[in-house]
Amino acid sequence: MAKQSTGSSTFFFHKKKRWLLFLLAMLSISTAVAFIIRAAYDSSCDRRLFDVPAVGKSFQSTVKPKASPPPYVKAANPLSFMKSKLVLLVSHELSLSGGPLLLMELAFLLRGVGAEVCWITLQKPPGKDEVIYSLENKMLDRGVQVFSPKGQEAINTAIKSDLVVLNTAVAGKWLDAVLNNDVPRVLPKVLWWIHEMRGHYFKLDYVKHLPMVAGSMIDSYVTAEYWKNRTQERLKIRMPKTYVVHLGNSKELMDVAEDKVAKRVLREHVRESLGVRNEDILFAAINSVSRGKGQDLFLRSFYESLQIIQEKKFQVPSVHAVIVGSDMSVQTKFETELRNFVTQKKIQHRVHFVNKTLNVAPYLAAIDVLVQNTQGRGECFGRITIEAMAFQLPILGTSAGGTSEIVVNGSTGFLHPVGKDGVGPLAKNMFKLATHVERRLTMGKRGYERVKQMFLERHMADRISVVLKEVLQKAKGHH
Repeated sequence: MAKQSTGSSTFFFHKKKRWLLFLLAMLSISTAVAFIIRAAYDSSCDRRLFDVPAVGKSFQSTVKPKASPPPYVKAANPLSFMKSKLVLLVSHELSLSGGPLLLMELAFLLRGVGAEVCWITLQKPPGKDEVIYSLENKMLDRGVQVFSPKGQEAINTAIKSDLVVLNTAVAGKWLDAVLNNDVPRVLPKVLWWIHEMRGHYFKLDYVKHLPMVAGSMIDSYVTAEYWKNRTQERLKIRMPKTYVVHLGNSKELMDVAEDKVAKRVLREHVRESLGVRNEDILFAAINSVSRGKGQDLFLRSFYESLQIIQEKKFQVPSVHAVIVGSDMSVQTKFETELRNFVTQKKIQHRVHFVNKTLNVAPYLAAIDVLVQNTQGRGECFGRITIEAMAFQLPILGTSAGGTSEIVVNGSTGFLHPVGKDGVGPLAKNMFKLATHVERRLTMGKRGYERVKQMFLERHMADRISVVLKEVLQKAKGHH
């Protein structure tokens, strides 16, 4: 069997290095920003701008004083106009998947500027769910009100609110099921945030009200175009005005990515837990394991890249692959296939499986290359890609979905086709990066520069602010 890691806890509690737990608690960040996210413009950031001592007028010196520096000017929060606005956020579920966590991030950004934010979750499993309990308490701690999707409180809030955000296509079912005759009153102030790329979401039961809402917000241009064409061709309905909003990395993640000491410590401990030496080359696929994420094709490409290195007789450090996101209880058959392939090819000592974890920063610090191998239409955006770029990692990604809008082919990484046609090209790209350290480093630095230019949380806040202003203006026009 391939080597199985027990996840990030293996190295967090190493007896000889307990201080690492403190370091991780202070520095680590996960893609699940809901657990530790802080609004980018909260009061602590503002204090750094204001708490600057004034230049004293009474200061005297025999040395000619230098010209006083210009006073610090508080950067305007692009979302400040949302102060005191009532916002209802409607999520189809509350889980550790991308859609709900992104909506939580928006909730915290809005709370950071003084908006009144309410949250309802449409689907909950029976009984107590630890994940839901934890996430709801995180929201309550941040001042987000959480209540039932079916009660009168939800209806009243929807009617009184300044803005309603439906998160994912599935959330559309709530409109008729709960609001009934009040649907027309609410639609003019609805912003529909869509993340789906799969065809089975194109059902009138979900999106029949889509043409009447104030606008839709989608994470990438290719996804927006897909929704525009698919709704017209399949459902015979037109999309409302659609806004494309690329996502951004949180300040917390950037702090870790730019901390050389933290990265070095994380790298050493993750590699130690995997049995990978510091000089070895480590490729990673960091996604929930499923056929759609392409881990099977990733492993085939990895094996082919090893064959190429052997055939060409290149002298390189040992090359490894790690799959982060394993959960045998969910994808038992597919995960068994992956492990059987590894065993058949006798690469157990090179391939490592890590359980699904919230805390991806340690793995981003530990690896050398991220492989974003999502199949089909690709990722709607793929936030792990910009997170990896923040850690100055080159990206090998499928030329589909949002990945093609993030990765500059040949500059910040290489793109390859989806499906079986992509196995060979991906293997060759892995070979290129495994055998050329300068290329890896150069691509990683370019990716980091691209993140700093386009994919920070403040960039995302700027983009979202434009959308919310227009939607609020439209809603006012219907009063």
